[in-house]
Amino acid sequence: MTAELDFISYAQPPREAGQPILLLLHGTGGNERSLLPLAEALAPGAGILAPRGKVLEHGMPRFFRRLREGVFDLPDLHARTHELAGFVETALASQGTNNLIAVGYSNGANIGASLLLQHPTLLRGAILFRPMVPFEPEELPNLAGRGVLITAGEFDQMVPSAQAQRLATLLESAGARVSAHLLPADHGLTNADISLARQWLAGGRPT
Repeated sequence: MTAELDFISYAQPPREAGQPILLLLHGTGGNERSLLPLAEALAPGAGILAPRGKVLEHGMPRFFRRLREGVFDLPDLHARTHELAGFVETALASQGTNNLIAVGYSNGANIGASLLLQHPTLLRGAILFRPMVPFEPEELPNLAGRGVLITAGEFDQMVPSAQAQRLATLLESAGARVSAHLLPADHGLTNADISLARQWLAGGRPT
């Protein structure tokens, strides 16, 4: 466990050459270890960088503030996104970020999408479980060569599935290769999410 740039985090290098580094971005109430089992299920041997969100909402860690359910504090989102990007660049200075894949769930998926929109060269791709559109950029970034997997829940009462489709359209308009799936699920992750993400990492990751 480290505390670089004030982020509590967990990190491990790839076990084999050529393996990606997964940037694990937890949901509300999670921490730097919450998605470790998911990472092992998706890509055994991958490197890991897992920061803990620095914002507390009723004692639960998040990556940025929200004003209420589904309404984000946009100035805080932008500031936290830039801060997270700086942390990632510093933490991976010796390894580089040319094979860095974000894996975000819920709040983590939202800041992962914000990283794509505000720091388009940082990530090689992203897996976004139950995301929303974090914000509408005035000018689209160039996401050519980036791959994104999005999974939404048909019965998700926290995130309308239309949000995921809007995000997919936005990222495609920026040049990303997007694979979006609507699953018969609620807000929680399912075996179908994991299976799709594992297949995407094995064959859909940008090279």
